[in-house]
Amino acid sequence: MKSALPVMRFRLKRLLLVAVCGLALPFAAPLHAQTAWPTKPVKMIVPFAPGGSTDVVARMLAQRLSAKWGQQVLVENRAGAGGNIGADVVAKSAADGYTLLMASGSITINPHLYAKMPFDTAKDLVPISNIAGGPMLVVVPDKSPIKSIKDLIATAKAKPGALSFGSAGVGSQVHLAAENLSDAAGIDMQHVPYKGEAPAYTDLIGGQTQVMVGNIAVAAALIGPDRLRALAVTGKERSKLLPDVPTVAESGLPGFENTGWFGLYAPAGTPPDVIAKVQRDSAAALMDTEIKARLFVLGMAPIGGTASELAKQMDTESVRWAQVVKSRKLKQN
Repeated sequence: MKSALPVMRFRLKRLLLVAVCGLALPFAAPLHAQTAWPTKPVKMIVPFAPGGSTDVVARMLAQRLSAKWGQQVLVENRAGAGGNIGADVVAKSAADGYTLLMASGSITINPHLYAKMPFDTAKDLVPISNIAGGPMLVVVPDKSPIKSIKDLIATAKAKPGALSFGSAGVGSQVHLAAENLSDAAGIDMQHVPYKGEAPAYTDLIGGQTQVMVGNIAVAAALIGPDRLRALAVTGKERSKLLPDVPTVAESGLPGFENTGWFGLYAPAGTPPDVIAKVQRDSAAALMDTEIKARLFVLGMAPIGGTASELAKQMDTESVRWAQVVKSRKLKQN
């Protein structure tokens, strides 16, 4: 019962925050009636290194919002601590809508993993919209003798801890996806954290690590001779981008599923009409035929949901990751 308290507090805080924003909407319309927001450039913080999936999604959306608003949306990478450093920058920024956060699923992981957080996810950040999502991809170096998920499990069981997997940092969704896979398969692998996906893939291709469960957006582009080999996708169904690659569930772990996603956030206290505008304009941008096509090529789908829908997803994910963190006995100071 005690272990469930952090999750319950997280859900209660999130529910209250979203409810307050919703109640404020009818009264917020006049707030910016005289001045059309934005009147200056908007900063979008990506809490991981350039070249990773979060960065790719952020830059795609920023380009469209810049054109829509007539103001530059500048993407700034602030990597470290599994997304905590960049998220902390946004959490402590002025609540005026001019500093936004493009976060990955790590935002629901870190509160359970880190003994001490620099900010309170449920109290200091408000959700705007889940932008895009898709399955993740289990990959190994192209020259690896591991050809399938069954090979991976057999190798890991034969030599516990001998295989290492890279990630975008402790607490990143890339990290927990591999821990989730390890938990389901009953294996142990050594975690090697990086400041983003891109440097992790570089070392994987070079053979410094042996496996990775990465976001499909970047991992799929690296499949090929002398680069990476795809073992399986983590979705319920095969990806249309890689139809010949089986799911993890097909490969010997029935019921396994792990989805990567990317959501937009603002500092708590940001005017509700600004939150509504960012959500509305982001959703409209995601409906553009070109954006849909670009996301498809990345193995993802546009979402553009409401703030309350993202808050609900965060609650569900929080419960799930709390269980994985406990099962894997993970803890970060």
